[in-house]
Amino acid sequence: MADADPRLETPAENAVEAPVEVAGEPAPKRRLGRLALMAGVPLLLIIGALVYWLGQGGKVATDNAYVQQDKVAVSAEVGGKITDVFVKDEQMVKQGDLLFRIDPEPYKIQIAQADAAIAGAQANAVALANASDLSGANVAAAREDIGFAQANFSRQAALWARGFTTKAAYDAARHQVSQAQEALRLAEAKTAEAQAKLSTGSQVPGVLPAIASARAQREAAALNLARTDVRAPMTGRVTQTDRLLRGQQLVTGLPVVTIVAAQSSYVEANFKETDLADMKVGQPAEVTFDAYPGVKLRGHVQSIGAGTGGEFSVLPAQNATGNWVKVTQRVPVRIALDQASPRPLIAGLSTDVTVFTDGRKR
Repeated sequence: MADADPRLETPAENAVEAPVEVAGEPAPKRRLGRLALMAGVPLLLIIGALVYWLGQGGKVATDNAYVQQDKVAVSAEVGGKITDVFVKDEQMVKQGDLLFRIDPEPYKIQIAQADAAIAGAQANAVALANASDLSGANVAAAREDIGFAQANFSRQAALWARGFTTKAAYDAARHQVSQAQEALRLAEAKTAEAQAKLSTGSQVPGVLPAIASARAQREAAALNLARTDVRAPMTGRVTQTDRLLRGQQLVTGLPVVTIVAAQSSYVEANFKETDLADMKVGQPAEVTFDAYPGVKLRGHVQSIGAGTGGEFSVLPAQNATGNWVKVTQRVPVRIALDQASPRPLIAGLSTDVTVFTDGRKR
């Protein structure tokens, strides 16, 4: 068989693997670049993490923080029907402004009843002062009767000693003396009773108790009448006025409207207990708002809570159980704002708070 033509041999049989080179770049240099890249990326991550960690030193932050404002829930101090409403929702009011009025007629009637009670007590006092028991006439008459009875008894006793009278007449005269003495004691007791009714006592000197009681009832009725005009206890913005409707029947002590105090905004930040090691009252703070991304306000730590949030809850956690799991607690920290906000601060807005614990002055 003829030898094969060398030109027909396949390239795979005679080919020798040679390094592939990219024009202008030797293979060793390319490998060094790859190694540098592989080592550089982790190094950059480590450096970035170190810079971030060092940047976090001397401050603690939390996003569990909210705007708070002082507010008062206004309720009616007397019950009744609403007759007039003088405010609208979100209206600004000043302290003492009239909010709404409760029907005053029942309390006007109470004042009239108290006036009648005062008049009755005064008339009764006049009658007691002019009573016969206070005149002394009964006591004088009783004493005169005693004198007459004793004189008659003396005569009967003398006649009895000489035998000129009967035993019955003698006993009757002696009985008459006893009756006159009892009548005197009764007259004196009635006089003392009449004087006691006109006594005033140490609590209300100079005023009869009945008159003082009637006057107190009138003052209570007048106070209730004044309370039918419900006024703002402080300056602020009125909210939750949906129950202020004419004809609405109000119950004493039931809140019907809320006033949010003006210029009373602060931030309550709930920090982890592990963040409190270096935190102190007076340290500077920085507050940002989710609602206003461009707003950043300066503040300071005004107070640190006396207990964790769970400690003052309605149902505090009971840890004396076998399946207890330790949970990092949060402590409320009050942040006072040191500058006015360019945007309105609404109670309940979410914020981010950073407290600087490194002693810097902001």
